[in-house]
Amino acid sequence: MGSTRRTILAAGATAAATAAVPRIFAQQPGNRGTGKFYEKGPVRIHYDETGSGFPLLLLPGGGLNATIAFFTGNAPFNAMEEFKGEYRCIAADLRNAPSGQSTGPVEVDRPWESYADDQLGLMDHLGIDKFMVMGFCIGGPFAWSLLKRAPARIAAAVLAQPVGWRPEMRDPKYPGTFWKSWAPALNAKRPEITTQTADQFATKMFETDPDFVFTVTRDFVRNCQNPILVLPDEVPSHPYAVAMECAMLAPQAEVSMFPWKQPKERIPLAVRQIHSFLKAHRPA
Repeated sequence: MGSTRRTILAAGATAAATAAVPRIFAQQPGNRGTGKFYEKGPVRIHYDETGSGFPLLLLPGGGLNATIAFFTGNAPFNAMEEFKGEYRCIAADLRNAPSGQSTGPVEVDRPWESYADDQLGLMDHLGIDKFMVMGFCIGGPFAWSLLKRAPARIAAAVLAQPVGWRPEMRDPKYPGTFWKSWAPALNAKRPEITTQTADQFATKMFETDPDFVFTVTRDFVRNCQNPILVLPDEVPSHPYAVAMECAMLAPQAEVSMFPWKQPKERIPLAVRQIHSFLKAHRPA
């Protein structure tokens, strides 16, 4: 890491985190949540949208059990509520999340691609071409996948507490192997999807030539020209080293303070930085 790059990143993070950004919380027409479904062939995606303004796709955390409920449950802050005053916020249950309502085939040979199909398909269904994306946890790799598939459609991306690869994840008992419980949970809800099929899907997704952020290579990140904001974490499934490597490699990247979730009094500072970042890159 060069000293100049470190200085630029640190200065940018400090300035953005301390900047006061006005927020708009007044209710507007369309600001109430809507539970809807988007269907394409055998795929049925449950989604919600709230607010108005430039589209912001919010990708919930929770591994393969990622659902809209994340934002009112385990999220560091409720992004749907936080950004609805300035953006048209859209979120969906992940296909075949055991606790969600989205369903579809388990595409063993193309797991990451099938999720990108759903996310881009939903935006097409809503008539949205260009949008911003904010991914939490597993939403980090999903966001990189969208940047690879449709870079011209992504105005900017925020990666909050993103998932990344650690060599320790090869140990099935390592707490960061968050995908191990998904197959039995899915089979219990949908017996027609065997545990073996679901295991093959997760193995292809996370354990077949795993590295870095799972969905893209370091060379891709190094050449990505989209604006990126990284909010790193350091827990078993959210490695700080990988998040910071993304911030250092991506030429248009910014990074938040660290830690930004603890103490909790720091979260509003991180949220203000997200507001600043999105506003700076929101198309007119």
